[in-house]
Amino acid sequence: MDFGKLPNVDQVDFSLGAEPERNKAVLECASLNSQTPSIYVGPTGYNMKEWIGKWYPFGGREKDFLRYYGQQFNTIEFNTTHYRMPDSSSVNRWISEVPEDFRYCPKIPQSISHARDLGLSTREPDIFCEAISGLGLRLGHCFMQLPPHFGARELAVLDRFLSRFAHLIPLAVEVRHPVFFQHGPESRYLFDLLEQYQTAAVITDVAGRRDVCHMQLTQKTTLIRFVGNGLHPSDYTRVKAWSDRLKRWFDMGLKEAYFFAHEPDNLLAPELSRFCVDTFKEHIPNIAIRGPEPVPGQQGSLF
Repeated sequence: MDFGKLPNVDQVDFSLGAEPERNKAVLECASLNSQTPSIYVGPTGYNMKEWIGKWYPFGGREKDFLRYYGQQFNTIEFNTTHYRMPDSSSVNRWISEVPEDFRYCPKIPQSISHARDLGLSTREPDIFCEAISGLGLRLGHCFMQLPPHFGARELAVLDRFLSRFAHLIPLAVEVRHPVFFQHGPESRYLFDLLEQYQTAAVITDVAGRRDVCHMQLTQKTTLIRFVGNGLHPSDYTRVKAWSDRLKRWFDMGLKEAYFFAHEPDNLLAPELSRFCVDTFKEHIPNIAIRGPEPVPGQQGSLF
């Protein structure tokens, strides 16, 4: 992911922001739900020949990569749907390739998320919702990655979109326009809107845009896009900081967290994911979580 990428991160302040006041009220409502707290950890893609013999079996075939991935991880930031509308045959195949505890988090097609009216003048949102709902229990949260120019003037369109579709599929929204992170009326309007429609606010932890690591919770689920820097030492200290923050949120009533592990070209994402799972297991008791194990016969290095 190039968004927010820096050539050198040695001087970046990666500390997490203060706890927004709204989070307590949001999670007090969520705490009424008896769902077992869960953390889902996974990278952003599965079609990785470089993982053969490390995280995929020796001699693994490309046609089996998704099945191997599902055995190692319990979620994926699923970019496939960002570039093409899914059909029923694809959805059925995706179901058959992964275990029951796996959750897909598909991106809403860019033909919707990057359209001026978010596709409301077409049937594309309806077609997407109908198709992706076919994932059933394997559907985590769909997330809409809005373009950087999507600002305060477009919030009325987002309101109309959420009023039509937020009750049909679990939704999360990622915004990038700086106006939404300046603690002004635009920010309050956005996060109030997401809370109203029970839509998660995507949090992106990336070196070059610390403002998008906003800490705002708008429902019982959070989606965190963690962008590492080639297993730089700060990657590990940042994960430990997130384990503390997530423990706090689970203690307050959070029910689900999706933690997407990004590394350059996706090559070291399994190593980062494994460190995340081990760290979260150690610091957050009584959560459902699983993560990757190196292929027998070699070591998946974490350091």
